[in-house]
Amino acid sequence: MDQQGIAGKVAFVTGAGQGIGEAVVRALRAGGVTVAAVDRSAEVQAKYADDRGITGFVADVTDSARVADVVSEVEHSLGAIDILANVAGVLRTGPVADYADEDWAHTFGVNTTGVFTVSREVTRRMIPRRRGCVVTVSSNAAGVPRHGMAAYAASKAAATMFTKCLGLELAGYGIRCNVVAPGSTDTPMQRAMWTDAGADPVLRGDLDTYRVGIPLGRIADPEDVAAAVVFLASDQARHITMHDLYVDGGATLRA
Repeated sequence: MDQQGIAGKVAFVTGAGQGIGEAVVRALRAGGVTVAAVDRSAEVQAKYADDRGITGFVADVTDSARVADVVSEVEHSLGAIDILANVAGVLRTGPVADYADEDWAHTFGVNTTGVFTVSREVTRRMIPRRRGCVVTVSSNAAGVPRHGMAAYAASKAAATMFTKCLGLELAGYGIRCNVVAPGSTDTPMQRAMWTDAGADPVLRGDLDTYRVGIPLGRIADPEDVAAAVVFLASDQARHITMHDLYVDGGATLRA
């Protein structure tokens, strides 16, 4: 029995090449969804070449023309898109005084403009069908200041509010738009920030950067975040829209 109500649907997942994006692709597929796995790396096609029900597509979310082409290709080859998962994201850290223009532009280009570009293209097609849902993977940093992460936090805060506003605009069409806000998750992006101490400072917190630890005492797995995405995309969440679901083990104390 399909208790989630997602079997047979078509999903469009960005940032599908690794980490949370890959976990979302596989979790949706496990629920019977046909998945367009979208990533800027051409390796995404080979990654899913042997996976029935998953097709890799190459697109950079900052390229609106390419996004339009891929959305059209997906709808032509796989069917009408029912679920959009905006997962593509980048992180470049550093103090504001030293932050380069290109780093700021790239961070917002992927984390904010990319969410806008893909959401606009997909929901344009959802509106006349009067069905569909959007889930944007943001960050708990969108709601709590982080030392050395101003661009990332600001870009995720913008993506969060954009998704909520989109949800308000599209509610009359029966289209739901929600946000999942992960905390520290075991991905290549997270591990790139670790020192020789590994995950321990993340778990215990760091007073020097005004950051509490993780009350549950563990780093999230990508599958933890993917489960939240699948829930919000499912019929079990059919009366939930414009919601921001934190999946961070209590790290922000839900401030």
